[in-house]
Amino acid sequence: MFAVTAARIDADDPLAGLDLGERPDPSPPEGWATVTVKAASLNHHDIWTLRGVGISPDRLPVVLGCDAAGVDENGNEVVVHAVIGDPALAGGDETLDPSRSLLSERYDGTFAERGMVPRRNLVPKPAALSFAEAACLPTAYLTAYRMLFGRSGLEPGSTVLVQGAGGGVATALILLGRAAGYRIWATSRSGAKREQAIELGADQVFPAGARLPERVDAVMESVGEATWAHSLRSLRPGGRVVVCGATSGQAPPAELNRVFFLQLSVVGSTMGSRDQLGRLLRFCEQTGVRPRIDRTLPLAQAADGFAAMIAGDLFGKVVFTL
Repeated sequence: MFAVTAARIDADDPLAGLDLGERPDPSPPEGWATVTVKAASLNHHDIWTLRGVGISPDRLPVVLGCDAAGVDENGNEVVVHAVIGDPALAGGDETLDPSRSLLSERYDGTFAERGMVPRRNLVPKPAALSFAEAACLPTAYLTAYRMLFGRSGLEPGSTVLVQGAGGGVATALILLGRAAGYRIWATSRSGAKREQAIELGADQVFPAGARLPERVDAVMESVGEATWAHSLRSLRPGGRVVVCGATSGQAPPAELNRVFFLQLSVVGSTMGSRDQLGRLLRFCEQTGVRPRIDRTLPLAQAADGFAAMIAGDLFGKVVFTL
């Protein structure tokens, strides 16, 4: 079968480790299922893998990709939940399993004609969503769903600042937050991306680091060092910053004096559970929210999508079709 594989690690030139070609068909063990992939979407996780973050050379080659929608062996249209873990160890939430992993870490991922996952990781795809739309949801949109509805502690009508408009998670936060009744503000260094954030439904947009008209109830943070100080300064007393990533660096000054004096909360958030993915699919079905897709490419042209993500030339998701 045709697949997109991380064959080598190159921190400086991640595309140099990308291999497109034939791979053996999956042989699922008991309890696992084979999925014929119809669409899959690109995430920063795939770039990090090519750079050697979170994976060691002895695990290569590995098929990349966390997200997919397709058809199982029985002809059912399904969405793949990317978290491989044991929910029984963590009160029903596999993201709290200390030995959890994502597809494309210990097991081959979804950038292939066929993939295999534990059978419980298959979630029915609503007929109202296309395969391409559904394939955008399991990582970026599920992360945003958990941040907003599982970790922020906010009620609709609250003001939420989204740092770094344009990325997959930030785009998802704007779309989902708007549909749920939050007042969404967003930042970006790019004027074009600020305009696109308004088109998506952001109430106001600001240049990165700009002084806001008022302090916000919560900040959704995925950028890290470059925006951390601004995130803390933007919070009202008692506010909360929800962190799902640190693409610009993981070690900003903590500013503990600000945290304790204003009684701020810093909350981590990673992916989401299978049950939350099911609720996200229903949320999209019921509200009419659809993922923002920047471009759709055949899997054979996957390198073009990787290059666009590395260059930051995106607003929304890159989808590969088969």
